[in-house]
Formats: sequence, C-alpha cells, structure tokens
Amino acid sequence: MLQCTAVTLLPPDAVLRLTAPGADGPDDPEPYVLCELGTHDDDRHTAHAAYLRPGRTPDSPALWFFWTGSGPERTHRAESAPWCPAVLRRLDSGLVRRCALFDHHTASHSWDVTDPLGDLIAERLVPGDSPEG
Repeated sequence: MLQCTAVTLLPPDAVLRLTAPGADGPDDPEPYVLCELGTHDDDRHTAHAAYLRPGRTPDSPALWFFWTGSGPERTHRAESAPWCPAVLRRLDSGLVRRCALFDHHTASHSWDVTDPLGDLIAERLVPGDSPEG
C-alpha cells in the first residue's frame, strides 16, 4: 500500500510546543507535516497522522499530529498516543518488527506502507557516494 500524500502546515501552537524548553523535538521543526499512514479514503472523516516526537522512553506514548478535512474545514489536534502493539515476525529470518504507528490507526501497519519517494532516493544512494564526488 502506498503512503498517503496529505500534507498540512503545523499551526504555530504546535511548533511552539515542539520547540519549548524541555521538549525532545527538533530545534527547528519543519513548518509542515506529511501523513504517515497508508492511503485512506474519505479525507473529511478519516484523520491523517504525522509523528512529531518520541515519548520519554521507547515504550511510552509519542506525540502525534492529527488532522481531518481540507481548507477552511480542516481541524487538527496534537496529542500523545500509545504505539500500535502489532508485531511482524518472520520465522524464516528471525526478523521482528514493531509497527511504527499509533495504536488503533486506520489502514495498514507501517511495514505494509511504501513511500515511493523515499524508496527512489534510497535507490540512488550507493556506498561511498558523497556530495564531494
């Protein structure tokens, strides 16, 4: 499943919360966020979600930004949400992967979501490649 392509600007209060003293977020957060869920229908009723920052420990709830709708009807909220408990286990390789989304998310788990742009960029990177040549 392809990743949702919805993008929205972060409201000033969310940016302030990310840059507040004691916040574990980036010093200079991007002013916009991209939905991290797999494609989903009905943008007016299904919430988009973007991961903002981790919790205090790897298992504690993370801060997520949720929004629905578009234009003047867009509503949003930033809140802590627990991680999805789903785990993918590959018996042949012993690989164990946790879902990287919040609990009760819509659509597929993170391991089923494909980011075509990220994959394209990763394909172009080769070991030993650098901007200097």
